[in-house]
Amino acid sequence: MRTDNISNPGAQMDKDSPVDNGAYNIAPAAGADHLQSSLLQIALRHRWVILAAVLVSLIAAFGYILKATPIYTSASKLYVEQSGPKIITEYKGVMTQSKNYLYTQGELIKSTPIVANVADDSEIGRFKTFEQIDNPAAFLKKNINVAVGKKDDIIKVSFDSPYPAEAAQIVNAVVNSYVDYHSSRKRSTVSEVLKILQKEKVKRDAQLTEKFQQLVQFTKENGIVSFDDKNGPIVFQRLAKLSTALTDAQLATINAKADFEAILSMVDEPEKIKQFAMAQPNAGVRVFVNDVQSQLQSELKDLELQLANAKLHCTEDHPSIEAIRGRIKYIKQLLGEKAKNFADAYLEVMRLRWTTAGQREDELLASFDAERKAAQDLGVKAAEYSVLQSELKRTERLCDILDNRIKELNVTEDVGALNISILEVAYPAIHPSRPQKAKIMMAALVLGLMLGFALALVRDWMDYRLRSADEISAVLGLPVLGVVPTILPEQNIAIHSGKALLKFKSGASRIWRTIQAGISSDAAGVETKTVSAVPRSEDTAQGALDTKAIAERGQRVHLAPKSHVAEAYRTIRTAVFFGVPKGQAKTIVITSPAPGDGKSTLASNLALTMAQAGQRTLVLDADFRKPVQHKIFEIDHGKGLSNVFAGAITLDEAIEAGPVEGLDILPCGPEVPNPSEILNSDTFANMLNELVQKYDRVIIDSPPVTPVADSQILAAICDVTIMVLRAEKSTRRLSRHARDNLLSVGGHLIGVVVNDVSQRSGRYGYGRYGQYGYYGYCSYYGHYGYGRDERQRQYA
Repeated sequence: MRTDNISNPGAQMDKDSPVDNGAYNIAPAAGADHLQSSLLQIALRHRWVILAAVLVSLIAAFGYILKATPIYTSASKLYVEQSGPKIITEYKGVMTQSKNYLYTQGELIKSTPIVANVADDSEIGRFKTFEQIDNPAAFLKKNINVAVGKKDDIIKVSFDSPYPAEAAQIVNAVVNSYVDYHSSRKRSTVSEVLKILQKEKVKRDAQLTEKFQQLVQFTKENGIVSFDDKNGPIVFQRLAKLSTALTDAQLATINAKADFEAILSMVDEPEKIKQFAMAQPNAGVRVFVNDVQSQLQSELKDLELQLANAKLHCTEDHPSIEAIRGRIKYIKQLLGEKAKNFADAYLEVMRLRWTTAGQREDELLASFDAERKAAQDLGVKAAEYSVLQSELKRTERLCDILDNRIKELNVTEDVGALNISILEVAYPAIHPSRPQKAKIMMAALVLGLMLGFALALVRDWMDYRLRSADEISAVLGLPVLGVVPTILPEQNIAIHSGKALLKFKSGASRIWRTIQAGISSDAAGVETKTVSAVPRSEDTAQGALDTKAIAERGQRVHLAPKSHVAEAYRTIRTAVFFGVPKGQAKTIVITSPAPGDGKSTLASNLALTMAQAGQRTLVLDADFRKPVQHKIFEIDHGKGLSNVFAGAITLDEAIEAGPVEGLDILPCGPEVPNPSEILNSDTFANMLNELVQKYDRVIIDSPPVTPVADSQILAAICDVTIMVLRAEKSTRRLSRHARDNLLSVGGHLIGVVVNDVSQRSGRYGYGRYGQYGYYGYCSYYGHYGYGRDERQRQYA
């Protein structure tokens, strides 16, 4: 035994003394493998919770699928080519296609004018889709989907509805409304240009008639004179070239003038100017989409929709309506300012273009006049004829160009928006697009698994019981010396008790259940009161059965040496033999955090294994409050340790021989009023020292740590201490508290033993074993550490 605390037995209770835990408490570290196995164990332990969550999720998803209204999607595809009309130049205006332009068209399709035109249609207004809709235009604006292809320039217009035929008709109506709107806007722009060209054409026709009459009159007066430019003087060749250049300059001036006058006529309509500018690719100005302006237009559309919705629920003078109107007015003012600024800038550019063209025409005209004068000097008649002829040709050419352009614009005006192509017309869908059954069921499965595992984690987190050897090592920092499976009644096993012989046969299961119903949950086999299920007339017989059951548990190593339980106790014996240096574990304290953990059963069976190994072993029952070793070994309780302290008998007289050679038992004896004072006295320390001299091992059955301080006193003066935990019942808090109490007095806690392990869990290394009720300290100490409901479950 230890002598460092014997000189001052009260020192072990000093909480401020340094803790010396020895060199025996080396626990394995928990790593990633332990974490993975722990998660798997949690999932298996709460598999019914996870399964229930999955089933609930799948049932809910299935119910949603059954009750959900099928939604059908109809779609139409458009190709919009951005192009501008020819006015007078020889080349057609082709604009550069951009994503911004396509997105703008997409917003235009969903705009209020387009959807309002569709909603106002009397046939569409009677659709079932709009039966409970107060504002069909707002509903269409919100639910029409327009998407621009990521890898192409195709615009897809779609609509969802419970009625597939109506969905297709609505999509086609929206597309047609968009095409009509675009056509009307384009015809308006073309009409303005056409008026200017027609006016110019009338003027040029008059000039052509005048030039022709002048030429005819000249030929009549002077006869026909023919001049060959190739063979004539250089002045005539130069005059011909200047005439051609002057004609081109005049055409450019006419173009610039036509553009300027067209813009000037639309100066009060900035939007028309913008449309005209977008149709003039060669005008020297490119129109870029302004992100701020696009955002303002989008916000204006949303505000108009909000205003329409607000009018359905509020009066005209409601503050919310006034606020929306104020915002709409402000955004329209900003858009108007931006459009006005653009119109002014574009008008100035057109003015500059016209001025530049006119200056070039004036310069060419001056050069032409100079060359004509020179030609007149050479031959007035020939030069005059040449001038008249060239002017006639130039005027004819200009009139032809104007005539061709007017014809082309007339065709464009009649046809409309030829640059919008409907690639696919919407048809009623055959299969619903929503709900997507496979995706919903898969999502429900995943959600159910996640929810189930989350619930399993929460339940496991709220369960404070120690569940595995790895968890015990990690929480307590102590090695697990061994595990003891659940002790079941052996068939046909004879329990010898003096002259009595009791055999448990295979047909005695009902009696065994009655025994369990009459005992507490202590694996050590402590006797308690029988439950009310046993008739009072049978109390004596029941008490005898309880005593035999306690003896059968406490002597399992002796009565069933080939059982799994006996092998488990031998494993614990081996861990003590080889885990502690020789000669440093002669006094061994067996204790537990709370009553009912099975410490008394461990003490008796461990003593039997050590005696069977050839060591002289003494079982000392130091549990004065609830002794049980005399019941395990079926010896007289009338004499024991308390009689020795009282001086009634000697120590040798109190010691009884055990059932195997080399094993002795020192029972507790009659109850005493002051057990803690006895254990903390010099007399007990001296007696323990005397026993150490006579025995190789002294195994002390100590009271639980939590209810009383006896176990701390014994741990302070003995060599080593073993703490017993009950599988699936011992809690983290109580086990830590017991460990700290033992270490605080300098106890050498070498490890823990896990008792009552069922094979069903598989977390302690044992196979499947049954369950059994426990004998315990419940009647004496109360249910410390276990609640009332737990006790009722044990009895049940």
